[in-house]
Amino acid sequence: MRRISRTLITAAVVAAVVGGTAGWAAGDSQEAVTGAPVGTAEWRAAGLPDPVRTGPAGIARFFAGLSPVRQRELARTHPTVVGNLDGAPPELRYEANARTTRGAFGGAQVLAHDGRGRGQVALVYGDLARAAHVAVIVPGSDVAADRVRSLTDMAAALRQAAGPDTAVVAWAGYTTPVGVGVDAATGRLAEAGADRLTRFVDGLAAVGAPEPSLFCHSYGSVVCGLAAHRLKAKDLVVFGSPGMRAANVADLGTSARVWAAKDPTDWIDRIPNVRVGDLGHGADPADPAFGARRIAADDAAGHGGYLAPGTSSLRAFAAIADGSVRTADEPRPAAAPVVPATVRAAAGARTEGEGR
Repeated sequence: MRRISRTLITAAVVAAVVGGTAGWAAGDSQEAVTGAPVGTAEWRAAGLPDPVRTGPAGIARFFAGLSPVRQRELARTHPTVVGNLDGAPPELRYEANARTTRGAFGGAQVLAHDGRGRGQVALVYGDLARAAHVAVIVPGSDVAADRVRSLTDMAAALRQAAGPDTAVVAWAGYTTPVGVGVDAATGRLAEAGADRLTRFVDGLAAVGAPEPSLFCHSYGSVVCGLAAHRLKAKDLVVFGSPGMRAANVADLGTSARVWAAKDPTDWIDRIPNVRVGDLGHGADPADPAFGARRIAADDAAGHGGYLAPGTSSLRAFAAIADGSVRTADEPRPAAAPVVPATVRAAAGARTEGEGR
């Protein structure tokens, strides 16, 4: 009886928090965009590899067997498919997406673009083909193809701080929640996003990109948590996280290093770290008991400031992204939020970029 009472109280607390912070947004439920890209019927009719049934490695092998002329012909005749095919050559995807986006993203390298729903997009900062290190930023609520500025600011800041050997991908490749409502408090959109993120990362591996570090903000950390056991990633860095739907690092089922940062002024700290059925996202990754390597973020100034110029969190993120932090040098998490000494030393002389 006591256990039932605790469960009911927890559910009431979570519902109250969601209702109190979301207001009108609580009813604005989103439909996740999934499945094959626009134009797939014509692609299949031409006898080309099925975008759903063929994995990124198979797509990479297919394009490797084509001449450059044939590759570009496919990008020209099927741009919405080629531009979203994980495993296709990045330069070819840029070319295909340039045809469909027509400069909508300020001339950025568009690795993926899907105009369905609120829109999804992946933008690349740096030279993905030659980068020694790759970082992928997975955003939280209110990010879409037409509302991508906060994400691109983060990516530009991380790219500038990490340096020219690191390529940064701003990955708005899933349907994010709108506001802090029911969608943000449940796992439905994150589950769909986890599938898309896994395929995207597999696509990076298929074209020979280095194993990436993933930087997962807010609800994006829920996406990363659900995908963790499938992701080919060297680092999972979560910041401003409401939870990862895991009890601890071991529960994630990943060999990646797991890092967590939370600014003490971040409003996300007021969200109860509980889970009742599909409501709530569970344990706080920034809690020492979770077992993540913790990153100091005392100067991040709220929920959106983790990659702001001059912050210790940006410097630490850059050191992780560019490989300055080596596993052998790292201490395990201490009782208070810390940045390992190797992070501070490697990042002290960096130039900070812009960020939210």
